[in-house]
Amino acid sequence: MSTEMGVRRITGGDPLKGDMSVPGDKSISHRALLLGGLGEGVTSIRNLAPGEDVESTMKVLGELGVEVEDGGREVQVHGSGLGGFTEPDGPLDAGNSGTLMRLISGILAGQRFEATITGDTSLRSRPMDRIIGPLTEMGAIIRAEDGTAPLTITGSRLSGVTHRPNVASAQVKSCLLLAGLHAEGETTVVEPGPSRDHTERMLAAMGYPIEIAEEGITVNGPSPLEPIEVEVPGDFSSAAFFIAGGLLVEGSNLIIRDVGLNDTRTGFLDLVDKMGAKIEVKNRRVEEGEPRGDLRVRHSELSGVELGGEDVVKAIDELPLLGVVATQAEGRTVVRGAEELRVKETDRISATVDNLRSLGADVEELKDGFIVDGGGGLTGGTVDSYRDHRIAMGAAVAAQVATGSTRLTGTEWVEVSFPGFFEKLEELKNG
Repeated sequence: MSTEMGVRRITGGDPLKGDMSVPGDKSISHRALLLGGLGEGVTSIRNLAPGEDVESTMKVLGELGVEVEDGGREVQVHGSGLGGFTEPDGPLDAGNSGTLMRLISGILAGQRFEATITGDTSLRSRPMDRIIGPLTEMGAIIRAEDGTAPLTITGSRLSGVTHRPNVASAQVKSCLLLAGLHAEGETTVVEPGPSRDHTERMLAAMGYPIEIAEEGITVNGPSPLEPIEVEVPGDFSSAAFFIAGGLLVEGSNLIIRDVGLNDTRTGFLDLVDKMGAKIEVKNRRVEEGEPRGDLRVRHSELSGVELGGEDVVKAIDELPLLGVVATQAEGRTVVRGAEELRVKETDRISATVDNLRSLGADVEELKDGFIVDGGGGLTGGTVDSYRDHRIAMGAAVAAQVATGSTRLTGTEWVEVSFPGFFEKLEELKNG
């Protein structure tokens, strides 16, 4: 693998072998920091996710008066309580993190001051109407041009609501539950399908009397959050790239240690299992309310699948990677109902289709997904990150499968979530 600034050349064909781990789960890390900030006492977090997104969360908390001690292996958050945040001196910068943008908006809506939350060019282009509408219904005062960031939020007295989003979204749900912690009365979110439940699990672990039922997730106003100790499991979304590489490259044999196995996150595992993947789950356990375990991944002969609905929600971040996997599966793979991919860090449907076509894949773009006719080989070419960390890592996996050399541009965007990704890939190629 050769490099130049923002560019890497990846030679395909080498099997991935070894015993590895991945960085801490980014979604859990955001929530541990934010809920720790709302807690009463010191929350200790080990194996916090690296990368710019989580660094943005720590910085924003500091600007809101929350002390965060970064000791490297262990981070301590000195909670200020539900109403204890202080007015920042200037705009809060969420960087590239949609999770931070949406979750902190729910918290700010119930504070006693005005604050503006903004982000980078990519984040400022992403729609925020799905949180602005229900937060306004709760009594929040939000100013935003064209439904995008920057959002100026004036803290208000909030009242609980029942919200029924059209699309299941953990970020929207979490935003409203966090606002509901500051509201009078019950706030209930009734989703059309399951979404990530890290917020609910962590609230329960901190002693909050959250109600989880088929008819919705309910919080009922202020109640103290107890400090906890959190050991963040490995990020399944990060592990997925190595799972894919191990499945696709002949001769691969990997063990991935201490990966989060929350069933609202492992839709990709379920999908590749349907395709015929050889993956063993070992040492399965639950710590701090979050399931985790070790994965053994070996090269596998795969078949195409069709998916939509609940499968899409549970694997939304990994669907572009599934497109890469589908190029090596016999038969047709169809992904529908994934229009949310068009409003992520980039239009992930178009980016996935463009990159796969550049490597010779037989792929068709749909309004809400894509179709891949697999079983053919990929040939080295030029692919791009489209300023999106997941597209960059998925393209690197595709390059690992392709014959010859592939030029990947925009590699710096991987730093958002997985510093050291390319070095880890190279290490496994050398066995």
